[in-house]
Amino acid sequence: MFWWGMVRPPPIHGRGAQSAEVPQRFGLAAREVDGDWLDIRQGLDGPQPKLRTTVTEERARRIISRNTSPDIPFDRSINAYRGCEHGCVYCYARPTHAFHDLSPGLDFETKLFAKPDAAALLRAELGKRGYRAAPIAMGTNTDPYQPIEAHYRLTRAVLEVCLETRHPVTITTKSARVLRDLDLLAELARRHLTAVSISVTSLDPKLSGLLEPRASSPARRLDALAKLAEAGVPAHVSVAPVIPAITDEFIERILEEAAVRGVKTASWIMLRLPHEVAPLMREWLEVHFPDRAGKVMHTVQAMRGGKDYDSRFFERMKPKGVWADLFRTRFRLACQRLGLNREPPALDCDQFVPPQTGGQLRLF
Repeated sequence: MFWWGMVRPPPIHGRGAQSAEVPQRFGLAAREVDGDWLDIRQGLDGPQPKLRTTVTEERARRIISRNTSPDIPFDRSINAYRGCEHGCVYCYARPTHAFHDLSPGLDFETKLFAKPDAAALLRAELGKRGYRAAPIAMGTNTDPYQPIEAHYRLTRAVLEVCLETRHPVTITTKSARVLRDLDLLAELARRHLTAVSISVTSLDPKLSGLLEPRASSPARRLDALAKLAEAGVPAHVSVAPVIPAITDEFIERILEEAAVRGVKTASWIMLRLPHEVAPLMREWLEVHFPDRAGKVMHTVQAMRGGKDYDSRFFERMKPKGVWADLFRTRFRLACQRLGLNREPPALDCDQFVPPQTGGQLRLF
């Protein structure tokens, strides 16, 4: 429910999305709230209560998701959680909540799902006859170290199974909470079975607090990268996403800060705005950066063939045009200067041992 053309409500602090965007792709009923109703409701009921995070436990049938996308470097992933409390307004995974008839806006970051049987499901799938090991990617859809991991510890349980079976696994996160599993990650790394990527969007804690309100601060993410590298875990910094006129000024500085902390590899991703993410991003810009909202979106469209987003394989990951060439060149030159990406880590898929099932060893 957007407020364009109406009275702008006050910003929602502590959350990324500024409204509960209802997906129109599935024909759900839309709602609009005008300024008069906001005034009347606050007069009758007082200020709106704070949004609370709820978690629904989901009994999944399987935990490994497969993909055949030709422009993604992995074919399997694990997401033990749906939705993400980090609340990154730009998150390309937000539209997945629409499949639950929930809002990709505020619902995505407040109405979460957890799969408590994740480790048991993984053990069962790895134990199937004919299974062939290849790196499992964690954090590809929602963050495996979002705040509810402190209670559920599903990511840790999955890592324990990977260590037991000598199965390669990669992690992408925006949270320093990854250090709670440093013991497992260090042992996996010693066997060449893991690499960890931490996404750093800016170096301004205030800006990060608006973009990704419940993720770790930039300083804590950089500190986590340093501790991972010190422990021998291949640490990768992802400058992602790059948002024109908002975060692009930090590209070189993020790479510099990561390099001095022992990080050896880096990547970058241009802002992606599929489905409901585009209007949510527009709304966020109008609330927090109205002076440059038009410039941001015009630059994005200049790199996407005049559209907010191009979902075609290979096109979605490779923006084009003058602006894209500029960002790409800046990143490449900075990496060359800092000696990054000279020795990308390789994971070992030959150590895999199927898990024991029922306490009995396999004969074949």
